[in-house]
Amino acid sequence: MIIFVDENLPPHLARGFDILQKPENIKLTGAIFVKSIVDEFGRGYLDEEWIPLAGEKESCILTQDYNLRRIRHQKELCDKHQLGMFYLRPPSKKGFTYWEIIGILHKYWPDICKIAISQKRPFAYEIRSRRGISRL
Repeated sequence: MIIFVDENLPPHLARGFDILQKPENIKLTGAIFVKSIVDEFGRGYLDEEWIPLAGEKESCILTQDYNLRRIRHQKELCDKHQLGMFYLRPPSKKGFTYWEIIGILHKYWPDICKIAISQKRPFAYEIRSRRGISRL
């Protein structure tokens, strides 16, 4: 299982969470690898190009790009390619600070991994700092 971190989040978050996840993979029936879309496919890759490639890898996506859910053809593309989607939703238009993102991911990482492994794809969840994770 791969959880891809979208281009709108720092690629080193993926590298860091991949390192932190490795000891936990021993306990799981299937390992979870965390990769950056930028590292895997390159910077500036169009959503319409990387979504099918991520789908081939039976992946989940962690993103702040709520347009992937709002824009009809992109949502249909995510569903068609059986992606699991996790949307970070900031409390305001200012967005999250870097450390808020790390704090939220740290807090909800076990839940994200449990959902990624156990839920049938496609699925979509929203992650909010105060409300936690909820299915969309």
